[in-house]
Amino acid sequence: MQNAENLSHEQIREFLRSSRKIEFAGSARAEIYAWVEGTLAAQGYGNLGKKERGLVRAYVEKVTGLSVSQMTRLIRAYLDTGGVREQPYQRHQFATRYTDQDMALLAEVDRVHERLSGPATRCILRRECEQFGRTEYTRLARISVAHLYNLRHNARYRNQAAVYEPTRPTPTTIGERRRPDPQGRPGFLRVDTVHQGDRDGAKGVYHINAVDTVTQWQVVGCVSQISESYLLPVLEGMLEQFPFVVLGFHADNGSEFINHRVAKLLNKLRVEFTKSRACRSQDNALVEGKNGAVIRKLIGYGHIPGEHAEALQKFYGQFLNPYLNFHRPCGFATVTVDARGKRRRRYPVEDYQTPYEKLKSLAEAARYLRPGLTWARLDPIAAQRSDTEWAHRMHAAKARLLRQCKLPYPVPPVFG
Repeated sequence: MQNAENLSHEQIREFLRSSRKIEFAGSARAEIYAWVEGTLAAQGYGNLGKKERGLVRAYVEKVTGLSVSQMTRLIRAYLDTGGVREQPYQRHQFATRYTDQDMALLAEVDRVHERLSGPATRCILRRECEQFGRTEYTRLARISVAHLYNLRHNARYRNQAAVYEPTRPTPTTIGERRRPDPQGRPGFLRVDTVHQGDRDGAKGVYHINAVDTVTQWQVVGCVSQISESYLLPVLEGMLEQFPFVVLGFHADNGSEFINHRVAKLLNKLRVEFTKSRACRSQDNALVEGKNGAVIRKLIGYGHIPGEHAEALQKFYGQFLNPYLNFHRPCGFATVTVDARGKRRRRYPVEDYQTPYEKLKSLAEAARYLRPGLTWARLDPIAAQRSDTEWAHRMHAAKARLLRQCKLPYPVPPVFG
């Protein structure tokens, strides 16, 4: 249609009568709005009477194919502003609380702490802000565990962040076959070994993992061979690293611990010696869980020759063990028993603590410390560096160690 905007009122009436059975529709919104504005302006819509306005309105609705409500809105806009303009769509958005810097900070914490669980990570974020005064953690310190997992699925966060052989049972009278009962006292250890694999007939190193049942205080050692002459000196040094008196020693039925020389050492120290029961896989579950969550996660599964055992032992004593006990939160279960006698374990967020914090929270905790050891000697170690700073220091030492062993440094995985 040409000159459609300037038709007279009589021509408009004739057009509406002759096109009753014809349907019209515009092709593009911008063109439709421009034509409506031009027509209303050409017809002098603002100065027309009620009858003429109805005629022009029916004409515009017919040509454009717009509904009555749409045409009402466009005419109102024309009368108010003198034009009909296409309004851009404005999507509602919630206010952003956590910035790109927070995403990068969370990714860094997950990377250096090897991506702990949500409650443990939240505990570290809170400690960084409240205990160590790191102001950049202020927003993240108040994050909920549920939303922490949401941030881990965020695209910005993602752009930043073996074969086992079962132990063959051997009848022996060494050690008492029962589950230890610490009764809330620290000093009852769960001990296990982790083999670093073989290559071309050469044995890899063996990691010795000892975890306290009550506080989850963890000490890791390393030996080149698992024979008694190599194991005993390292095991004795590991027992001395615990800040409390060792009262119990629990292991599975492997011959590396169930032997007369280990029994003699524990008897000299007046330590209760127990071993796992048959068909009771939960007896040593605590240390076996730490094998995967700590040793395998930090060291991996690749073969490490036995000649590097001494270097690993120094790394554990200087960097890994202080990090695990003073700067890595652990979950402590609350056990309830229902009416049917079923035990249910829950891990409340507020119960996540480092092993050192758990030790200090025990009733009369000072009396469990080794003779001559006080909180005044331990507190400076915990406050010397923040959790994340110590994790950076530990990872730098691990990188140097793996280069010394001529092994590739594992690239931190990207989660999402």
